[in-house]
Amino acid sequence: MSTGREIRLVEEDDGWWSAIDEDTGVASQGATREEALANLDEAVALTEDAREDESPSPEPDAPWFDA
Repeated sequence: MSTGREIRLVEEDDGWWSAIDEDTGVASQGATREEALANLDEAVALTEDAREDESPSPEPDAPWFDA
């Protein structure tokens, strides 16, 4: 079953593969095309879950954020 996602695969100079989901802007990589695609699926799922989560973002606690 097709999801209609547009995915770009790029073989990098070091032999690794990058996979980019064009709709979400999420990217991942792997040593093989299959690994890059599997990692991309996981990253897209996590990103979509985070975007659907309506809880407020945590307040920054780093000292450089103090006004």
